[in-house]
Amino acid sequence: MKVRLLLLMALLALVRLASATEDDGMSNYRLGAGDTISITVYDEKELSLEKVKLSDAGTISYPVLGELRVLGLTVSDLQKKVTDGLKGSYLVDPKVTVSIEQYRDFFVNGQVNKPGNYPYQPGLTVRKAVSIAGGFRDRAKRDEAYIIHENQSPQDKPEPVTGTLNTPIEPGDTITIEESFF
Repeated sequence: MKVRLLLLMALLALVRLASATEDDGMSNYRLGAGDTISITVYDEKELSLEKVKLSDAGTISYPVLGELRVLGLTVSDLQKKVTDGLKGSYLVDPKVTVSIEQYRDFFVNGQVNKPGNYPYQPGLTVRKAVSIAGGFRDRAKRDEAYIIHENQSPQDKPEPVTGTLNTPIEPGDTITIEESFF
């Protein structure tokens, strides 16, 4: 009996460790206009949403709760918001999960062969973004890029930061490759 209890406790500790590690990966990612999410409520199919795109205002329409403003929330913030909204008056103990199905696009402009917007993929760097955009033009400045991060606060004037080819890119970022003078 004690062996089973010890095994159960060890298993629970591993599950907690694994979930904490998963949460740390993108727990600080803030939802923005253009992201596509899914919300699942366990055993409540009518309260689950699949592949809902956030509006330009950063809102979604949710059954029972109406229009929810989710702009700037993390996945765990939204999960808590939906759980709290459903708890009590509608469900006794809702089990809610939120997942990001598709991130908002990033943008590449300047001295690349195919400037435009492209779907974000986790692990993206400036080098990979330029490659997706068709590579450098002949006169491109290849050792640096200017990046405007969308996640800057609204009161801040978006200021470009200088990056290298290995600088990580986030959803909604705008990358500019300038022309080289030599």
